Amino acid sequence: MAENLQENINKYFPYLLEIRKRLLFVASLFIVATVIGFIYYERITTTILQFFSLKGVNIVFTSPFQFFSLAINSGLIVGLVVIFPLLLYQILAFLRPALRTREYKLILVSLPLSIILFVAGFGFGVLVMKYVVATFYQKSLELQIGNFLDIELLLSHILVTGALMGVGFQFPIVMTFLMHFKVVKHKLIESQRPIIYIATMIFVLLLPPTDLMSDALLFLPLVFLFELTLILDRVFLKTHLL
Repeated sequence: MAENLQENINKYFPYLLEIRKRLLFVASLFIVATVIGFIYYERITTTILQFFSLKGVNIVFTSPFQFFSLAINSGLIVGLVVIFPLLLYQILAFLRPALRTREYKLILVSLPLSIILFVAGFGFGVLVMKYVVATFYQKSLELQIGNFLDIELLLSHILVTGALMGVGFQFPIVMTFLMHFKVVKHKLIESQRPIIYIATMIFVLLLPPTDLMSDALLFLPLVFLFELTLILDRVFLKTHLL
């Protein structure tokens, strides 16, 4: 028993060291990017507010500590955005020796696509939040009532919605890999379409926007990507035959 345990340790120890080295590198870069985002939080905040064109909306601080909280949130978001492509690369580099040439090429092609999808999802989430804020302002004018927006809460909701939509847009990549590597079958995913739709709706409902129109806007592209992935995988990768 002890000999088998020692053999397993000796067998997998180099891989554990490799994982540790890569994680330390990613963590170090994350810390550096987070510190940079923390330092330049004012510029990040100003850029976001300019993009949203919040003229006529009263942006307020509700606590003297929000400057610090805002800087931390900005730093964390910058750190996550910076390390996302690097993390994908590190995973790919670690798995390279265990993959066949065809599998490696598939993942290699998917890497830039994954980054594009993340950026598209992040941008779409931010645009939906812009619509929410514009609607809030318009309704306040129509009802002739004052409007106040907590700056920390506003930016947190914008960044969280954008980041989670960026992650949600990764679903086509994950689904393609699961089918290609025969973890799940194409027919099984098709048969579970209602469950996937419900899970997608729950995911959308957990995001900061609470009105039905925003939820619908966030839900539709995720469903579109799901259906499009099934079609493209069937046509080009023949996953329905695996």
